[in-house]
Amino acid sequence: MSAERVSVLKPGETYASATDQISALVLTEPTRRTWVLFFVTSAALAVVYLYAITAVFAIGVGLMGINIPVAWGWPLVNVVWWIGIGHAGTLISAILLLLRQPWRTSINRFAEAMTIFAAGIAGMFPFIHLGRPWYFYFLLPYPNTMTLWPQWRSPLVWDFFAISTYILVSILFWYQGLIPDLATLRDRARTRRTQLIYGFLALGWRGSIRHWRRYETVYLLLAGLATPLVVSVHSVISLDFAVTIVPGYHSTIFPPYFVAGALLSGFCMVITIAVPLRRAFRLEPYITERHFDVMAKVMLSAGMVVIYSYAVELFTAWYSGDPFERGMLVNRALGPHATLFWIMLAVNAGVLQLLWLKRVRTSIPMLFTLAIVINTAMWIERYVIVITSTQRDYMPSAWGTVSETHYDWALLLGSLGLFFFLMCLFIRFLPVISIHEVRELIHEQEEQRS
Repeated sequence: MSAERVSVLKPGETYASATDQISALVLTEPTRRTWVLFFVTSAALAVVYLYAITAVFAIGVGLMGINIPVAWGWPLVNVVWWIGIGHAGTLISAILLLLRQPWRTSINRFAEAMTIFAAGIAGMFPFIHLGRPWYFYFLLPYPNTMTLWPQWRSPLVWDFFAISTYILVSILFWYQGLIPDLATLRDRARTRRTQLIYGFLALGWRGSIRHWRRYETVYLLLAGLATPLVVSVHSVISLDFAVTIVPGYHSTIFPPYFVAGALLSGFCMVITIAVPLRRAFRLEPYITERHFDVMAKVMLSAGMVVIYSYAVELFTAWYSGDPFERGMLVNRALGPHATLFWIMLAVNAGVLQLLWLKRVRTSIPMLFTLAIVINTAMWIERYVIVITSTQRDYMPSAWGTVSETHYDWALLLGSLGLFFFLMCLFIRFLPVISIHEVRELIHEQEEQRS
């Protein structure tokens, strides 16, 4: 894809005007009412989230709707869903950087922030479910005289190392890309306090040739390190299921299935953030219809892999001849959660096909609506996998299901509130679009025009 097809300038705009507009969102423009409304609403939901966590820590996990044999319930559903949301940021930032795709320039910064916030929230749910979260350090291979080493055969330990590595690399990659822009904010700041804050965060950046050479080297190295994490992290999460003998979990299709689903839900969240961001801060010259068209195509590609995975699940259960696998699928389609199963299929396999139409991919309201609907269906997909696979065990005497409580809803909706609360703070105090990458793209476009 050529840079010309993803132009970020209107006729007459210049390199300097792009810097002025993006930096002004942080430094000079007054706080908008739209931002205040989102901030207050998300802060209220974040308080609900903190209240629910405090209650679960103080009283116990029995406040949630988990039961035997469904011992995980909503916490595992939320872990998989939030980790999936974080995948789009790594794909946009790292893989597309290595592939030299210029359309990533206007969306990579807030997509990277989305990755960090989503992965951090995902990492909190296993601790919430531990029952005794103050002993979480048992997951670490710390030196101790009683040799209480982690149980390496436990998927919970795999999750801990996978998610913590993912968060660490994502933060380093995000912060590395921010350094030149922090220096821009430092140089344009109007108050001494603001200059000191951004100057401290910019780590002495002066924009010399030596700085740029080292910056680009480290940035590419981090991109190369982050790229395999797109596959490895969610593959490790999927192995939590695949290594068990539970019907519906024990499947080798889960790693690619989960990775594709992660990209689908992640790009849905990028669009969900980009649409109001673009409208509220007048970023139409930078986040264009072309960006939404390309993101919709990525969603469609990932969604087709998800549909293929659905088909493989059905075929494997039939071809294996295992009565328990077949019984699990019948339970999904006709059991107590059959409505959710058919909604998941109708949206992820049916509604998704609307993205074949260009007028849908380039219609901002329709794409925004589709992104929210599909992401909701992706949460339902995780619910169907986690709950229906465990609610009917090998013996009918052990059958049961979850009875979700208001604490489950508080943790889910509250985590959404915390996510958007952090996004609001990021939008207000840091450049939401990469200034130096936009300038570089503009320079290339001006050379092409001349």
